[in-house]
Amino acid sequence: VSEILTEENNVVEVSSPVTICGDLHGQFYDLMELFTVAGEPPNVNFLFMGDYVDRGYFSVVVVSLLLSLKLKYPQRVTLLRGNHECRQSTQVYGFYDECLGIYHNSEAWSYFMNVFDCLPLTALVDNKILCMHGGLSPSLDSVDHIRVLDRLQELPDEGAMCDLLWSDPDEEKNMGWSISARGAGYLWGPDVSHDYTFSNNLECVSRAHQMQNDGYTWCHDEKVVTIFSAPNYCYRCGNLAGYMVVQNGEKTCYSFEAAPRDNSTMINKNAFGYFQ
Repeated sequence: VSEILTEENNVVEVSSPVTICGDLHGQFYDLMELFTVAGEPPNVNFLFMGDYVDRGYFSVVVVSLLLSLKLKYPQRVTLLRGNHECRQSTQVYGFYDECLGIYHNSEAWSYFMNVFDCLPLTALVDNKILCMHGGLSPSLDSVDHIRVLDRLQELPDEGAMCDLLWSDPDEEKNMGWSISARGAGYLWGPDVSHDYTFSNNLECVSRAHQMQNDGYTWCHDEKVVTIFSAPNYCYRCGNLAGYMVVQNGEKTCYSFEAAPRDNSTMINKNAFGYFQ
Protein backbone atom coordinates (compact mmCIF):
# COMPACT_ATOMS: atom_id res chain seq x y z
CA VAL A 1 0.00 0.00 0.00
CA SER A 2 2.99 2.32 0.48
CA GLU A 3 3.54 2.38 -3.27
CA ILE A 4 -0.05 3.48 -3.89
CA LEU A 5 0.20 6.24 -1.28
CA THR A 6 3.60 7.45 -2.47
CA GLU A 7 2.29 7.89 -6.01
CA GLU A 8 -0.39 10.29 -4.77
CA ASN A 9 0.24 14.02 -4.81
CA ASN A 10 0.50 16.11 -1.65
CA VAL A 11 -2.84 17.48 -2.86
CA VAL A 12 -5.03 14.54 -3.88
CA GLU A 13 -7.62 15.48 -6.49
CA VAL A 14 -11.01 14.07 -5.45
CA SER A 15 -14.30 14.31 -7.32
CA SER A 16 -17.73 14.33 -5.73
CA PRO A 17 -19.85 12.61 -4.63
CA VAL A 18 -17.64 12.02 -1.60
CA THR A 19 -18.15 11.53 2.14
CA ILE A 20 -15.59 13.42 4.24
CA CYS A 21 -14.70 12.17 7.74
CA GLY A 22 -12.55 13.38 10.62
CA ASP A 23 -10.73 11.77 13.56
CA LEU A 24 -11.37 8.09 14.31
CA HIS A 25 -8.80 7.41 17.06
CA GLY A 26 -9.00 3.65 17.16
CA GLN A 27 -12.75 3.48 17.81
CA PHE A 28 -13.40 0.48 15.56
CA TYR A 29 -17.04 -0.16 16.40
CA ASP A 30 -17.80 3.50 15.79
CA LEU A 31 -16.11 3.24 12.39
CA MET A 32 -18.46 0.34 11.68
CA GLU A 33 -21.35 2.56 12.80
CA LEU A 34 -20.14 5.24 10.36
CA PHE A 35 -20.22 2.71 7.53
CA THR A 36 -23.70 1.67 8.63
CA VAL A 37 -25.16 5.18 8.57
CA ALA A 38 -23.14 6.67 5.68
CA GLY A 39 -22.57 3.64 3.47
CA GLU A 40 -19.30 1.85 2.84
CA PRO A 41 -16.67 1.50 0.12
CA PRO A 42 -16.81 0.94 -2.77
CA ASN A 43 -20.44 2.05 -2.94
CA VAL A 44 -19.49 5.33 -1.26
CA ASN A 45 -16.38 7.38 -2.02
CA PHE A 46 -14.66 8.21 1.30
CA LEU A 47 -12.11 10.84 2.29
CA PHE A 48 -10.60 10.46 5.76
CA MET A 49 -8.68 13.40 7.23
CA GLY A 50 -6.33 11.56 9.58
CA ASP A 51 -5.92 10.55 13.23
CA TYR A 52 -6.79 6.90 12.78
CA VAL A 53 -4.80 5.74 15.80
CA ASP A 54 -4.12 6.49 19.49
CA ARG A 55 -6.46 6.95 22.46
CA GLY A 56 -9.02 4.36 21.33
CA TYR A 57 -8.71 0.64 22.06
CA PHE A 58 -8.64 -0.72 18.49
CA SER A 59 -6.14 1.40 16.56
CA VAL A 60 -4.45 -1.57 14.88
CA VAL A 61 -7.76 -2.87 13.54
CA VAL A 62 -8.94 0.58 12.42
CA VAL A 63 -5.81 1.47 10.48
CA SER A 64 -5.43 -2.06 9.07
CA LEU A 65 -8.98 -1.96 7.75
CA LEU A 66 -8.54 1.49 6.21
CA LEU A 67 -5.26 0.54 4.54
CA SER A 68 -6.87 -2.66 3.22
CA LEU A 69 -9.74 -0.64 1.78
CA LYS A 70 -7.23 1.74 0.21
CA LEU A 71 -5.41 -1.20 -1.33
CA LYS A 72 -8.60 -2.76 -2.70
CA TYR A 73 -10.37 0.45 -3.76
CA PRO A 74 -7.59 3.02 -4.33
CA GLN A 75 -9.85 5.38 -6.29
CA ARG A 76 -12.69 5.18 -3.74
CA VAL A 77 -10.77 5.74 -0.51
CA THR A 78 -8.54 8.73 0.25
CA LEU A 79 -6.46 8.65 3.43
CA LEU A 80 -4.78 11.84 4.65
CA ARG A 81 -2.19 12.08 7.39
CA GLY A 82 -3.13 13.34 10.85
CA ASN A 83 -0.84 14.64 13.56
CA HIS A 84 -1.09 11.25 15.33
CA GLU A 85 0.25 9.36 12.29
CA CYS A 86 3.84 9.76 13.44
CA ARG A 87 6.41 8.12 15.68
CA GLN A 88 6.40 10.73 18.40
CA SER A 89 2.65 10.75 19.11
CA THR A 90 2.10 7.00 18.79
CA GLN A 91 4.78 6.26 21.38
CA VAL A 92 2.92 8.43 23.91
CA TYR A 93 -0.79 8.02 23.20
CA GLY A 94 -1.27 4.28 22.88
CA PHE A 95 -0.62 2.90 19.39
CA TYR A 96 2.94 1.75 20.09
CA ASP A 97 1.84 -0.06 23.25
CA GLU A 98 -1.10 -1.62 21.41
CA CYS A 99 1.24 -2.96 18.72
CA LEU A 100 3.53 -4.43 21.39
CA GLY A 101 0.57 -6.04 23.13
CA ILE A 102 -0.64 -7.69 19.92
CA TYR A 103 2.61 -8.54 18.09
CA HIS A 104 5.03 -8.74 21.07
CA ASN A 105 7.63 -6.70 19.20
CA SER A 106 7.93 -3.28 17.57
CA GLU A 107 8.33 -4.45 13.96
CA ALA A 108 4.65 -4.00 13.07
CA TRP A 109 4.69 -0.53 14.62
CA SER A 110 7.75 0.36 12.53
CA TYR A 111 5.96 -0.87 9.41
CA PHE A 112 2.93 1.28 10.18
CA MET A 113 5.20 4.31 10.71
CA ASN A 114 6.80 3.80 7.30
CA VAL A 115 3.33 3.68 5.76
CA PHE A 116 2.28 6.81 7.67
CA ASP A 117 5.26 8.66 6.16
CA CYS A 118 3.68 8.09 2.73
CA LEU A 119 0.20 9.45 3.51
CA PRO A 120 -0.83 12.55 1.53
CA LEU A 121 -1.19 15.84 3.39
CA THR A 122 -4.28 17.35 1.76
CA ALA A 123 -7.07 16.69 -0.73
CA LEU A 124 -8.94 19.01 -3.07
CA VAL A 125 -12.58 18.12 -3.71
CA ASP A 126 -13.96 19.39 -7.03
CA ASN A 127 -11.22 22.07 -6.95
CA LYS A 128 -13.38 23.88 -4.37
CA ILE A 129 -12.92 22.26 -0.93
CA LEU A 130 -9.41 21.96 0.49
CA CYS A 131 -9.18 19.19 3.09
CA MET A 132 -6.45 18.53 5.64
CA HIS A 133 -6.21 17.32 9.22
CA GLY A 134 -5.25 20.52 11.02
CA GLY A 135 -5.37 23.71 9.04
CA LEU A 136 -3.64 26.51 7.22
CA SER A 137 -0.03 27.68 7.46
CA PRO A 138 1.50 31.16 7.27
CA SER A 139 4.16 29.59 5.04
CA LEU A 140 1.68 28.41 2.42
CA ASP A 141 -0.12 31.14 0.49
CA SER A 142 -1.47 28.85 -2.20
CA VAL A 143 -2.48 25.27 -2.82
CA ASP A 144 0.40 24.99 -5.29
CA HIS A 145 2.86 25.61 -2.44
CA ILE A 146 1.55 22.46 -0.76
CA ARG A 147 2.32 20.39 -3.85
CA VAL A 148 6.08 20.94 -3.60
CA LEU A 149 6.54 19.94 0.06
CA ASP A 150 8.66 16.87 0.82
CA ARG A 151 6.20 14.81 2.85
CA LEU A 152 7.93 11.40 2.88
CA GLN A 153 9.34 11.77 6.38
CA GLU A 154 8.53 11.78 10.07
CA LEU A 155 6.26 14.70 10.94
CA PRO A 156 8.49 17.72 11.73
CA ASP A 157 8.05 19.72 14.94
CA GLU A 158 7.61 22.94 12.98
CA GLY A 159 7.20 24.29 9.48
CA ALA A 160 4.56 24.10 6.77
CA MET A 161 3.97 20.34 6.94
CA CYS A 162 3.57 20.53 10.71
CA ASP A 163 1.11 23.42 10.38
CA LEU A 164 -1.13 21.51 7.97
CA LEU A 165 -1.56 18.78 10.57
CA TRP A 166 -1.61 20.88 13.77
CA SER A 167 -3.19 24.32 13.19
CA ASP A 168 -6.66 25.40 14.35
CA PRO A 169 -9.11 28.16 13.36
CA ASP A 170 -9.24 30.86 16.04
CA GLU A 171 -12.57 30.49 17.82
CA GLU A 172 -12.16 33.92 19.41
CA LYS A 173 -12.14 35.37 15.90
CA ASN A 174 -8.86 37.18 16.45
CA MET A 175 -7.45 38.40 13.17
CA GLY A 176 -4.31 37.09 11.52
CA TRP A 177 -2.00 34.45 12.92
CA SER A 178 -1.29 33.71 16.56
CA ILE A 179 0.60 31.13 18.59
CA SER A 180 -1.23 27.88 19.34
CA ALA A 181 -1.43 26.58 22.89
CA ARG A 182 -0.81 23.10 21.45
CA GLY A 183 2.87 23.96 21.03
CA ALA A 184 2.71 23.19 17.30
CA GLY A 185 0.94 24.86 14.40
CA TYR A 186 -0.88 28.18 14.61
CA LEU A 187 -4.27 29.71 15.21
CA TRP A 188 -5.64 31.59 12.21
CA GLY A 189 -8.36 34.20 12.10
CA PRO A 190 -11.43 34.64 9.88
CA ASP A 191 -9.57 37.17 7.75
CA VAL A 192 -7.01 34.51 6.87
CA SER A 193 -9.77 32.06 5.94
CA HIS A 194 -11.44 34.67 3.74
CA ASP A 195 -8.23 35.71 2.00
CA TYR A 196 -7.02 32.14 1.48
CA THR A 197 -10.26 30.82 0.05
CA PHE A 198 -10.66 33.89 -2.17
CA SER A 199 -7.11 33.84 -3.56
CA ASN A 200 -7.24 30.08 -4.19
CA ASN A 201 -10.78 30.11 -5.63
CA LEU A 202 -12.08 27.80 -2.89
CA GLU A 203 -15.49 27.54 -1.30
CA CYS A 204 -14.16 26.40 2.06
CA VAL A 205 -11.54 24.54 4.05
CA SER A 206 -12.51 21.19 5.60
CA ARG A 207 -10.47 19.93 8.55
CA ALA A 208 -10.65 17.71 11.64
CA HIS A 209 -8.35 17.77 14.71
CA GLN A 210 -10.82 19.12 17.30
CA MET A 211 -13.70 17.36 19.04
CA GLN A 212 -17.11 18.86 18.26
CA ASN A 213 -20.15 18.18 20.43
CA ASP A 214 -22.39 17.76 17.39
CA GLY A 215 -19.69 16.09 15.28
CA TYR A 216 -19.14 19.14 13.07
CA THR A 217 -19.00 22.93 13.29
CA TRP A 218 -18.86 25.71 10.71
CA CYS A 219 -16.90 28.86 11.53
CA HIS A 220 -15.31 31.91 9.90
CA ASP A 221 -18.46 32.78 7.95
CA GLU A 222 -18.76 29.18 6.74
CA LYS A 223 -15.31 29.27 5.17
CA VAL A 224 -14.11 26.53 7.55
CA VAL A 225 -15.79 23.31 8.67
CA THR A 226 -14.42 21.06 11.41
CA ILE A 227 -15.48 17.41 11.23
CA PHE A 228 -14.88 14.93 14.05
CA SER A 229 -15.91 11.32 13.50
CA ALA A 230 -15.17 9.70 16.87
CA PRO A 231 -18.41 9.68 18.91
CA ASN A 232 -18.22 9.59 22.71
CA TYR A 233 -14.53 10.44 22.28
CA CYS A 234 -12.23 8.41 24.53
CA TYR A 235 -15.39 6.53 25.56
CA ARG A 236 -16.39 9.29 27.96
CA CYS A 237 -16.89 12.68 26.26
CA GLY A 238 -20.50 12.13 25.20
CA ASN A 239 -20.13 13.94 21.87
CA LEU A 240 -21.81 13.02 18.61
CA ALA A 241 -19.70 12.20 15.56
CA GLY A 242 -20.02 13.85 12.18
CA TYR A 243 -19.33 13.51 8.48
CA MET A 244 -19.98 15.68 5.43
CA VAL A 245 -21.41 14.57 2.10
CA VAL A 246 -20.44 16.61 -0.96
CA GLN A 247 -22.79 15.92 -3.85
CA ASN A 248 -24.26 17.93 -6.72
CA GLY A 249 -22.55 21.08 -5.52
CA GLU A 250 -24.07 20.80 -2.04
CA LYS A 251 -22.26 20.26 1.27
CA THR A 252 -24.42 18.48 3.85
CA CYS A 253 -23.23 17.58 7.35
CA TYR A 254 -24.67 14.73 9.40
CA SER A 255 -24.30 13.58 13.01
CA PHE A 256 -24.41 10.06 14.41
CA GLU A 257 -24.19 8.46 17.83
CA ALA A 258 -21.67 5.96 19.15
CA ALA A 259 -22.21 2.30 18.34
CA PRO A 260 -24.27 0.43 20.96
CA ARG A 261 -22.02 -1.04 23.62
CA ASP A 262 -22.30 -4.61 24.86
CA ASN A 263 -19.81 -7.15 26.16
CA SER A 264 -18.64 -7.99 22.65
CA THR A 265 -17.69 -4.38 21.91
CA MET A 266 -15.93 -3.69 25.20
CA ILE A 267 -12.32 -4.36 26.10
CA ASN A 268 -10.51 -4.78 29.38
CA LYS A 269 -9.15 -1.31 30.08
CA ASN A 270 -6.17 -2.89 31.81
CA ALA A 271 -5.10 -4.62 28.60
CA PHE A 272 -2.52 -1.92 27.90
CA GLY A 273 -0.72 0.20 30.44
CA TYR A 274 -1.64 3.41 28.62
CA PHE A 275 -5.32 3.03 29.48
CA GLN A 276 -4.78 2.57 33.23
